[in-house]
Amino acid sequence: MKIEQLHSLFLECKGISTDTRKVSNGNMFFALKGDNFNGNTFAQKALDIGAKYVVIDEVEFKTSDKTILVDNVLETLQALASHHRMYLNIPIIALTGSNGKTTTKELINTVLLKKYKTTATIGNLNNHIGVPLTLLSMTSSTQIGIVEMGANHVKEIEFLCNIAKPDYGYITNFGKAHLEGFGSAQGVINGKSELYTYLTKSNKHIFLNADDTIQKEKLNTYIKKFGFSQTDSNYYKIEFTEANPFVSFKIEDTLINSQLIGKYNFTNLCAASIIGKYFNIDLKDIKNALENYTPSNNRSQIIEKGSNKIILDAYNANPTSMKAALENFSDLKDEKKIAFLGDMFELGDSAKQEHQAISNLSTNLNIDVVYLIGDNFFQIENNATKVNQYASFNILKENFNSIDIKNATLLIKGSRGMALERILDLL
Repeated sequence: MKIEQLHSLFLECKGISTDTRKVSNGNMFFALKGDNFNGNTFAQKALDIGAKYVVIDEVEFKTSDKTILVDNVLETLQALASHHRMYLNIPIIALTGSNGKTTTKELINTVLLKKYKTTATIGNLNNHIGVPLTLLSMTSSTQIGIVEMGANHVKEIEFLCNIAKPDYGYITNFGKAHLEGFGSAQGVINGKSELYTYLTKSNKHIFLNADDTIQKEKLNTYIKKFGFSQTDSNYYKIEFTEANPFVSFKIEDTLINSQLIGKYNFTNLCAASIIGKYFNIDLKDIKNALENYTPSNNRSQIIEKGSNKIILDAYNANPTSMKAALENFSDLKDEKKIAFLGDMFELGDSAKQEHQAISNLSTNLNIDVVYLIGDNFFQIENNATKVNQYASFNILKENFNSIDIKNATLLIKGSRGMALERILDLL
């Protein structure tokens, strides 16, 4: 079946599903395969519970004209998404980066919703499956699409760009994330910069942080760019005010007091601001949007529990984001500060070195007590009396009653696999 024909059938449906547990009546079900499952085996079940059509790639599961046989279900999903994107012909903003992608995407969406009907990536569905699903969730009423792109190896962003064909792009930063897949910090820069490469070759628009020397140098001669800076008058001026703990900043003498903690969120807020300005959102509406945005999903949340104030930043971690969170925590004026830090994953051969560096940094900062949790942190050298090491969360849990946590400010941060939000249940 040609992709144009499949798209016509898709337009008859009420969205896409890839999981029979989430099939809604009228869906088009794509029978994807994984390491431990074969979606083809669920094709008939999807039809039985309300799917209008199912897309399969194994002939033995074709049971009716509602079952569409293709060569490869995943590749068909990606091709359909790209075709749908061109069919809608709406502006697409793509963003990637090592840290802050999802928060920045949410901020951009919050601002643009003041004037436009948007469709944005849900959560962090930002990979070779998530990006197509985001594109296919857009409808004729969508005025601007916002697509988050994640990557853990080179050529991945290039691949996603060829599916989404963005008109605009923004890179949050280049940090030490997914070193195992990218190979090095330079590999991260090369991989994330594939968004710039796509946009410049296509003569599209780029948003940038002009205070990031890597971004500024890469785009030095490119014309179609709109950036922000605290110092360079060639770009839109935004002034950082403070982050104690919430970030506040000024645009055109207008003070914006956000509900995001940490100076590291300043550039995320700036990006949303200038993209709002570019798309002609009134400054008062930008201010209103950013001041009313509250983080969720374990991202820089502030929680009060008993006598303690908790900064819950347990969604994910890498050396760059961990360093930024610790330095911000150190700068807080709270009297008693305790940090719970979990292992950082996907660092490959750099794991021991990077965990050691974080331990050394925490020792030298204005933090009273530090708890390092996980196998990587347990294996590093540590002689500081204020630093405690636990090989796993369960061992921390067994010893938790012996820890004095009262009238304190806590930072909880670690990779997603560590699930350090479980500490909340121990308090």
